[in-house]
Amino acid sequence: MKFVMTSPLPDTAGVALKAKFFRGFGDPSRLRIIEALREGPRTVGEIVEITGLSQSNVSNHLACLRDCGLVVAERNGRFVSYQLSDERVTAILTLAESLLADAARGVYECTRYNWR
Repeated sequence: MKFVMTSPLPDTAGVALKAKFFRGFGDPSRLRIIEALREGPRTVGEIVEITGLSQSNVSNHLACLRDCGLVVAERNGRFVSYQLSDERVTAILTLAESLLADAARGVYECTRYNWR
């Protein structure tokens, strides 16, 4: 069987941009915030209560997630509610969970990434 390449290798800038995008999901605190927002809009106080993170930590990570386009903010009187910017963010998480169910052992045993 002969392998035929049908598309060019990804360009360096495109790969770098994808890596930057996935950093939003790669930080445990940001991922906890994203998970908290899966159920719908929440205020900073609600996210703090759900995640156990400090208010300043949540605010800093929300700013990062907002700048990256993964989260949007909406002012409601004195409060600001945050929500996922697109339903595809939830789809990415669902797909990751499905893949992780099959690859969990390998991910858990991987020594190349320090996650503890």
